[in-house]
Amino acid sequence: MIQSATRESYKSLLHEMTQTTRTCLWNDSASIEELTYSIEHGAVGATCNPVIVLGILKKEMPQWKPRIQALIEEWPNATEDQIAWQVVREISAKSAALLKPIFDAHDGRNGRLSIQTDPRLFRDTAAIVEQAEEFNRLAPNMIVKIPVTRRGIPAIEEATYRGISINATVCFTLPQCVAVAEAVERGLKRREREGKEIRTMGPVCTIMVGRLDDWLKVLAEKENVTIEPGHLEWAGVAVFKKTYKIFEERGYRIRLLSAAFRNHMHWSEFIGGNVVISPPYAWQIRFNASDVVVHPRIDEPVDPRIVAELTRKFGDFRRASEPGGLAVEEFDSFGATRRTLRQFITACHDLDGVVRDILIPNPDVA
Repeated sequence: MIQSATRESYKSLLHEMTQTTRTCLWNDSASIEELTYSIEHGAVGATCNPVIVLGILKKEMPQWKPRIQALIEEWPNATEDQIAWQVVREISAKSAALLKPIFDAHDGRNGRLSIQTDPRLFRDTAAIVEQAEEFNRLAPNMIVKIPVTRRGIPAIEEATYRGISINATVCFTLPQCVAVAEAVERGLKRREREGKEIRTMGPVCTIMVGRLDDWLKVLAEKENVTIEPGHLEWAGVAVFKKTYKIFEERGYRIRLLSAAFRNHMHWSEFIGGNVVISPPYAWQIRFNASDVVVHPRIDEPVDPRIVAELTRKFGDFRRASEPGGLAVEEFDSFGATRRTLRQFITACHDLDGVVRDILIPNPDVA
C-alpha cells in the first residue's frame, strides 16, 4: 500500500506536484467553479469540448438557459448545431479569461484553454484547419484540439505552421504520438524558415491512457483472453512512459498530456516528467484526498513481465506500443479511435438536443 505524505506547506498533493516537479496540472473541465478550485491547487490549463459543455449545462442550466434563449432570438436562422457550438465558444472564452494571467506569467507555455474541433470533421483536413483558425481567434490563450486521424495529421502540421498551438486528441498509441510530434516539428520548422515566432507556442499531445485500457478490456471479453488481475491497468501507463522516453531522446518540441483517468497511476506514474496531467475535477478531489506519495516515477519502468504478457496476448497493445505498430493510414480504424470518435460525435448530437429542447419545447412535456 502506498504510504501517505503530509507536507503542510502545500495545499494538496496535486499542488505539491506542481511545486516540486516539472509536471503540470491542467483541469479537464471548463466549469468556472471547478477550474477555480483547480487553479487554487496548481492548475495552469483547462479543457472544453461538447462532452464537457453537456456536463456544465446539466449543472448550470439556470445560468445558461437565458443565454441560449438570447442566442435563439439573436440568430433567427441558426440551426440548433450552430447555437450549440456558440455555447461551446462562450464557455471556452470564459475559462480562457480565467487562465489569462497564468498564460501571461508562463509566456504562452501554459495558461491555455483547450477547445476541441468538431469531431465530425475528422476526415476533412481543410475543414479542421479552418475551424482551428477560427477557434484560435476566440482568445489569445487558446490551444486547439485536433484528432490524430489520417486527415488530422496534416491538419496538425498546417495549424502549427499558421501559429496555432495544438492539442492532439483522440490519441492512444506511440505511433500516433510520433506522427503528431513529427507534424508539429514540420510546422515549426516552416515557421522558423520564414522568420515567424514560435517561442510562445505551447503544443501538447494527449494520450488517452484510460481509453487504451478500456479497449484492451473490450478485446479481452470479445476474445476470451485470460490475463493476470490488474495487468490491463498498466497498458496506457506503459505506452505513455515509452513514448515519453522517445520524445525526450528525440528532443521534440511538444509535451505529452495524460487524459482519460481510470486509476491513480494515470497521474502518479507520470510525476516528475516534463508532461501535463489533465484529470477531471472529481479525480482531482480524489487524488488530493489520497495517500499517494508525490515523488518522480516517470523513469521507473513498468514491470517487464506485465509488458510481456500484454504484448503476447494483445495484438493491439503491440500496435500501440511499437514505433511502427500503426501506419497513419490505419489510425482511423484502430479500435480505441473508433470508439472515441463515436462517443465524441454522439456528444455533439446530445448537445444539439439540449438546445433543441429550448428552441422547440416538447409539447408533450408539462
